[in-house]
This record gives sequence, C-alpha cells and structure tokens, in this order.
Amino acid sequence: MNTKVLHTLEYDKIIQLLIDKATSAPGRELCRRLIPSTDLSAIEEAQQETADALSMLLTKGSTSFGGNKDLQFAIKSLEIGSALSIPELLGIAGLLQNTARIKSYGRKAREEDADTSLTPYFAALEPLTRVSEEISRCILSEEEIADDASPKLKSIRRSIVLTGDKIHSQLNSMVNGSYRTYLQDNVITMRNDRYCIPVKAEYKGQVRGMVHDQSSTGSTFFIEPEAIVNLNNQLKELSIQEKEEIEAILLSLSQLCAEHTEELARNQQLMTQLDFIFAKASLALDLNATKPVFNTDHYIQIRKGRHPLLPSKKVVPIDIHLGKDFDLLVIPGPNTGGKTVSLKTIGLFTLMGQAGLHIPALDRSELGVFENVYADIGDEQSIEQSLSTFSSHMTNIVSFLKKVTPSSLVLFDELGAGTDPTEGAALAIAILSHLHRQGIRTMATTHYSELKVFALSEKGVENASCEFDVETLRPTYRLLIGIPGKSNAFAI
Repeated sequence: MNTKVLHTLEYDKIIQLLIDKATSAPGRELCRRLIPSTDLSAIEEAQQETADALSMLLTKGSTSFGGNKDLQFAIKSLEIGSALSIPELLGIAGLLQNTARIKSYGRKAREEDADTSLTPYFAALEPLTRVSEEISRCILSEEEIADDASPKLKSIRRSIVLTGDKIHSQLNSMVNGSYRTYLQDNVITMRNDRYCIPVKAEYKGQVRGMVHDQSSTGSTFFIEPEAIVNLNNQLKELSIQEKEEIEAILLSLSQLCAEHTEELARNQQLMTQLDFIFAKASLALDLNATKPVFNTDHYIQIRKGRHPLLPSKKVVPIDIHLGKDFDLLVIPGPNTGGKTVSLKTIGLFTLMGQAGLHIPALDRSELGVFENVYADIGDEQSIEQSLSTFSSHMTNIVSFLKKVTPSSLVLFDELGAGTDPTEGAALAIAILSHLHRQGIRTMATTHYSELKVFALSEKGVENASCEFDVETLRPTYRLLIGIPGKSNAFAI
C-alpha cells in the first residue's frame, strides 16, 4: 500500500484515534504501526478479532492493559543472569497481576459457550501467581523493601533500631545534661551518616569527639561524641549488611523470574496484542461501526456510510456502490455538495477495512480487497517545486497511472481542473477512458458537463450526484447514483 494515500485520505487521523484507545505504551506503539493489509485471510482474521473484542466490551464492559509495560530489557537481563532493580521487579509483578485480571476477564461465562478468535490469546496467558505474590511480599514500593522479605533482613533491621535507640539515649542525656551549655541547639543531627551534636565554636575543645562538619558562619561545629563512636560504627556496619541483604533478596527474586523468561515474554506479547485488538473494538464502539463483508471481486457497496472524522450528529449517511454494474463512477456538481466527502469516505473505508478496523456503516456493507489505493485529492500546489496546482496534480496522477493495476482503487477530486476547461475536460475523459479500459475501479468528481455526457454514453460508467435542495439553496449531502449532477448556478 502506497504511504502517500494514508495521509491524503486522513488514515493517519484514524490511527491517532486508535492510539488514544490503547491503554498501555506497547499497545499504543502497535496501533501506531498499523497499516492496511492486502491478504484476505489476514484481513478477515483481524476483523473477526475486532468483532469478538467488541462483543466482549458490550457484554462485560471495558478493561485496561495499563500494567503492561515494555519489559524487553528486563527479560534480556534475566536471560544473562543479571539481578533486576526494584522498579523492574515491580514492573514484572504489575504485568503478572494484570495478566491474571485479563485472563479472568477472558473466561467464558459458561463452559458450553463457543470459543472465539480471542480464546487462544486468553488461554495462553500465564499469570505466574507464585512469582507475582513473592515479589509483592518482598517489595512494598520503589523505595521500600518489606522487613519480612527475609529473616536475616528482619534481624538486621531490628538491630539497627536497637542501636539507634542506644545512640539517641546517650545523646539525649548529653544534650539535656552536662553538654547543654556547649550546644548551639538542643538537637541531635546527622552528618556523613553519623549522629552528631551542634557545638558552639568557643566550646569545641570541651566536647571530645570527631568533627564532621562546620556551619557556613563558622559558629557551630558538628561533633560526634567519643562515647558513641563505637555505636555509630556498629550502625554503619548494620547499614552495609542491610544493603547487602537487600541485594541478595533482589537477586533471589530475579532468579525466580529467570525461571520463567519465556512465559514473561509471551505474556508481554499477548497483552500487547490484546490491548491493540481491544483498542480497535473500543474505536468501533465509539464510531458505531460494523464489520464489513469482503470480496475478491473489487466490489464496493456501502450502506449508510458515515465519514468517521465528521461530527456524528452532522454527517449525512451515504449509500454507494461500485464494481458490479459499472467500474467507473463520475460525480459532477457544485463544490458545496459533499462530493469530496463521498470520495474520501470510500477511500478511507477501504483502508480501515483492510487494516482490520470496523467501518461506520450499516452491517452487511461490502468492501473489495485492493492491492493499492491511489488518490488525487485537495490542493497539491507546491511552492518549493514551483509547480502550479494543475501541474502538481498532473505530476501526481502520472506517477500512479504508471503503477495502477486492475487490483487498484483510484480516486480523483476535480479531475482536470485548474486549466482551460475544454482541454481539462478532454484530458479528464482520456485518463478515465484509459482506466476504464483496464477495468480499474475508479471514482471521480468533476465540474465538467462533458464528463456527464461521457458517463451517459459509455458502457460500464455511471453518473452520480450530490442532492441539492433548490428551495433552500442548500446541499443535502445525499449521494444519488444514476442521476447526473448539475451546477444549479441559475437557480442559486
């Protein structure tokens, strides 16, 4: 599928709507990379997954995949025997807890209920409850390891508390007793991870101990009294032991996770895929969209189709078909009638359908599978290349006329406009005749009445028009196939 048409038909805006529906970063990235397929079996499989997810949303309500974070680096680290950090282990626990919740969400209400296209995804999820529970038992948050993570850690922390109490007890007796007159403030403070007291500069020699710091004014020295040096040393040693034990706990948890790297990687992949599928279903729900029927005969029949980027309360549904009785549809008429919207709707529906997205139309709407979609729509004037609007349109048209095949869908907006009307009409007829002879499905909007005559006289070519209410002088935006459009200039 040529990439330029994705922008021309605003497929990229649909993808942004889809990205917004995903609930995890890996899921959003998968949405961002979605492009239309040309493989009918892959298209129908993707459409069925969207339909089954939509059915679950309607019966079970929405769900979230927010606990699914990218853990590829963490899994690679486990595979080479490295210990994971606290945030990485919490990420794995979060993935597994979310996996358990999604697996439960995917369970059938009754054993006899038929399997769906999503059943294999849910069945393959492995919550690894023992692993997630052990991580949650040991790690309380990114800043805190539980005392009960190991008996040794619990013992070390008890010793830290007891030693700290001894230090505070001795320092409190100094602060409130014999050293009281020597102190700047009656407080106990920390310097270089050692308990100290703030001594006035003039009494520095009266307090035996180690100076660890001095105030910016020089009026205060922070001294570790000699009496608590050994206790501070013990506390330092205990802190080192605590850090070593925490590292040992993280290594043990990492080794536990390392036994299940395949399951973790598979869970990550499945959760990402399910987030992507449910994002498609959520978008379908928002757009009130349905699953289209596909054919390989390049036949299109849209029933009450609504352009997905227009406000739902204002958009006028259109019925349109192409590819059975005629392969070329010409839509003449005024600018305001909605011709371009009709053109874009057909093109965008084709791209969405082939990407596995439902389309906002009535059910049983049909789409052909096209190898490529080519569109010349909008103002293509290029200041940088010094091309006029007409020249740039011709450059674009010539580029894809060399590539089109009977498996292509071609869309023209105001074909031949921007030059002498007689020459423009003749050129438009020549281009359309060339495509028509090859049986290429084509839609073209035009101002030229010559193209109406061409459509009336040529077999396999049909006229259409966007209805105009002469009484109110307003377009109704309804598309009428088989009725040539007119400019209504005199009526207006």
